[in-house]
Amino acid sequence: MKEVRTRFAPSPTGFMHVGNLRTALYEYLIAKSQGGKFVLRIEDTDQERLVEGATDVIYRTLEEVGLTHDEGPDVGGPYGPYVQSARKDLYLPYAKQLIEEGKAYYCFCSKERLESLHDANGIGGYDRHCRDLPEEEVKRLLESGTPWVIRQKMPLEGSTTFTDAVFGEITIENCELEDQILIKSDGYPTYNFANVIDDHLMHITHVVRGCEYLTSTPKYNLLYEAFGWDVPTYVHLPLIMGRNEDGSVSKLSKRHGATGFADLVEAGYLPEAIVNYIALLGWAPKDSTQELFTLDELTKAFRIDGISKSPAVFDYEKLTWMNGEYLKKMPQDVYIRHAMPYFKEVFGEAEKDWTVLAEMLQPRVLKLPEIPGLLGFFKALPEYGSDLFVNKKSKATLENAPVMLKAAIEDLSQVEDWRVPVLHDNLLQLAQTLGVKNGTLLWPVRIAAAGQKVTPGGAMEILALLGKEESLRRLQLGLQKLETAAQ
Repeated sequence: MKEVRTRFAPSPTGFMHVGNLRTALYEYLIAKSQGGKFVLRIEDTDQERLVEGATDVIYRTLEEVGLTHDEGPDVGGPYGPYVQSARKDLYLPYAKQLIEEGKAYYCFCSKERLESLHDANGIGGYDRHCRDLPEEEVKRLLESGTPWVIRQKMPLEGSTTFTDAVFGEITIENCELEDQILIKSDGYPTYNFANVIDDHLMHITHVVRGCEYLTSTPKYNLLYEAFGWDVPTYVHLPLIMGRNEDGSVSKLSKRHGATGFADLVEAGYLPEAIVNYIALLGWAPKDSTQELFTLDELTKAFRIDGISKSPAVFDYEKLTWMNGEYLKKMPQDVYIRHAMPYFKEVFGEAEKDWTVLAEMLQPRVLKLPEIPGLLGFFKALPEYGSDLFVNKKSKATLENAPVMLKAAIEDLSQVEDWRVPVLHDNLLQLAQTLGVKNGTLLWPVRIAAAGQKVTPGGAMEILALLGKEESLRRLQLGLQKLETAAQ
């Protein structure tokens, strides 16, 4: 049985879009689920569109999400080089072979002539002007140094049919296929031509790409057939859509939200949550409703027949939920390490019991950048009204709240070991001594300490993190607020 080999072949032209990342992920999963090889190839033949640093973005993204390639520019392999510009001299002999066999031809049409074939909207196509030039004329133009490209001779009638692993049998009328350029005037191959040559030479068995390329697949197949090579298995992926404000959907773009991997990470999403989420954008496991997968679990569960034809809608709320689930499952020390930059936004370089913060936040926070907003009351006590001290469920009133705060201040002033367990025992014992429900005491204490109704964590955790001096100061201010309101 032939070894399964897939390739991720990005162009270094900018950031890593989630669509590109999903393609890489599915290629990785197709190979690894069948014990095959995952190859990285950098396609930089379109020199005008190259962006400095974009290749580093590709390497960094693949590393962050755990898609380790078996062959590539940085790790080598038996079929290198794995950068197309370094393979430049490889392609022309194949194009000339097609010319000799009558399957391709030199085209000498100028840029101006080609532009004249299109209308004001850019609609039009090449008229095959040079397809049947006499051999002597071709020779004369070549010897005179006239610029040229090499075009493939497409069949003029009939149709081309191929089978896609997702969309089934697809037929395209050959009259719709333009005589595509194989070698450009700068000597570089076109994307389509280089793809076919490289995929063949690198023994690629499965080609994975977006369904927008379905109609161009016959061009590839006609090249494979022209050379007499085996055609790979095609796996075309459904579109990724975004939801518009009016409820309709359109192709995912920046107006819907972050669309690049780096932007999503900056927005607070974990790489492993992003990978898990995009795996489910167009694929689902058979006979399972499982939604949370590690990369290893995805590899074990992945089958090509689980890929859907239907467009997938990128749901930011679902991604946010999934991210929260990943944060909850993190070992506490890992969570603290990830959250530390956000903790320091609030507490600076002060040493705190970070485990208390983790216990407060880990079950609640969906994205780590939310942390400074949730903890803002630690930096500065917010302005608040005395009405916050009233809580029906806790039986806290404007009449009993000052009594509770006075008792708490007196009791806590005696505490030396300012840690959560000690504060917990003291305050619960105090509630018992006062003959009130725990909540009747703890509600006004928490309000005075935080200055807001909703807080991550309870009174004891907040007091522990504020420290003794600041805690007592805030409780005293709360008491004064209540006494002033009563006058």
